[in-house]
Amino acid sequence: MNWIALTNNQQLEAIKANVENEYIAIFKHSTRCGISRMVLKNFEREFDIPESEITMYFLDLLKFREISNNIAGDFDVLHQSPQLLLLKNGKVIFTASHGDISVESLKFQLGK
Repeated sequence: MNWIALTNNQQLEAIKANVENEYIAIFKHSTRCGISRMVLKNFEREFDIPESEITMYFLDLLKFREISNNIAGDFDVLHQSPQLLLLKNGKVIFTASHGDISVESLKFQLGK
């Protein structure tokens, strides 16, 4: 799977401005949390959604906490870790955290 590292607020602004009817996901991960590491490994192992159907961003919460805070404020979502956000047309349409994060739940949201 090919992650795009979310490392600056300009990327976040571009994600918010995306109104091309595309799906974008943001996976928020804490590198110090064992649960987050386990959820990430399971998600990556199971991931089989074609790149043409979704753009996947990865946010390292420890390095880029400001971006995580901006996500919480801009999209009006509670900060959690790990957390998966699915966006379409610049708006969050689905969020999951901890054990609720799965490729299966993401596919369901994509109509797969």
